[in-house]
Amino acid sequence: MKPINHKVDKKKWSDFIGTDISLMKENDLFRSLRKVHGSQSPIMKFNGKEIIMMSSNNYLGLADHPEVIRSAILASKKFGNSSVASPLLSGFMQIHESLCKLISSWKEKDQTILFGSGFLANIGIISSLMGKGDVVFSDELNHASIIEGCRLSAAKVKIFPHNNLSILSKYLKETSRKSKRLIVVDGVFSMDGDLAPLDEIVDLAQKFNALLVVDEAHATGVLGKKGRGAASLFKVEEEVDISMGTLGKSLASYGAFVSSKSDVIQYLTNKAKSFIYSTSLPPSAVGSALKSIRLVQGNEGERRRKKLSDLSHYLSDGLTKIGIPVSEKKCKEIPIFPLVIGDTLKTLRLSDFLMKAGIFSLAIRPPTVREGTSRIRISLMATHKKEHIDNLLNALEIGAKKLNISSCKN
Repeated sequence: MKPINHKVDKKKWSDFIGTDISLMKENDLFRSLRKVHGSQSPIMKFNGKEIIMMSSNNYLGLADHPEVIRSAILASKKFGNSSVASPLLSGFMQIHESLCKLISSWKEKDQTILFGSGFLANIGIISSLMGKGDVVFSDELNHASIIEGCRLSAAKVKIFPHNNLSILSKYLKETSRKSKRLIVVDGVFSMDGDLAPLDEIVDLAQKFNALLVVDEAHATGVLGKKGRGAASLFKVEEEVDISMGTLGKSLASYGAFVSSKSDVIQYLTNKAKSFIYSTSLPPSAVGSALKSIRLVQGNEGERRRKKLSDLSHYLSDGLTKIGIPVSEKKCKEIPIFPLVIGDTLKTLRLSDFLMKAGIFSLAIRPPTVREGTSRIRISLMATHKKEHIDNLLNALEIGAKKLNISSCKN
């Protein structure tokens, strides 16, 4: 009998990879890592030169806060460098419990569970709660982690146009006989800097008996009472069934949390594979998150949110003055400003121009955003100065004229 040849034809793999990379380059969609030097702060170094960082999610500027750094070091000294196990094995330590309790108190929810990242959290929530025969209603601009969670759940997914609640209502009516239905939205949409109308969404969720999940990743620390997020801003925290937030943006650490009623958290603890089969957060990340949340809840957090809001208004006014209109729908307290150009090549050229002018603000292209909506995404930190924004505005005005970009809008 002739032996079966199990040898892999690696040339086919090489051809496939090479062809795909070539296509990405042809369409100006190829990405590469850009190494920056220093901590995530307003001034960093890139290619040996100082640049103004305008692409970080370090909204409150806590990434290099000495107390946050010190807390991470002390946690490592006391609890070790790693949890080295999944939470249900031996990875759930005293420090993890302290963080869960602090977040639950802060978010005014019964219990909290920790995940390795926001991506893992959203996958865990949706794929474990929903299944075949169920329906998930998802905003078309929701984060990729939500989209992936929907896909993994095997539930039917009804995608409604961005913030179009009449279509959402229509979909909810059409699926009234389904046993389990879940609405999931970003509180703040990270590529557009706008809000989900959570007060109206809550009304629909209650009217049609649907579970509501809100991804507070980009609202945590920035919006609402004590920085609790978009649901707090709309005064609907109690009505939001599940609140997800990340530790790696305003809270200047790493990981994510999900806060809800006790039975929901107990269910996720037993069913969410991205929780069960992942190593627990390292003590250093937990230690820094503990300190960041305490700062965010106190006077320091209030001061930084006020500064961030002032800077966001300043940039908004500045963009209008140089002919880049700011959408009336945009909440000016949100420190995310998308300059939508549309054409990918023009967007890349403007990003390169800004880089040469000392502004680190990268082009965002498909598939991160929809075709024809390539943009420069500007994000502010509470530690920026008005002179940093003035430099950005000057570079934008000159760059747009030089590159003949007239369709730039915010």
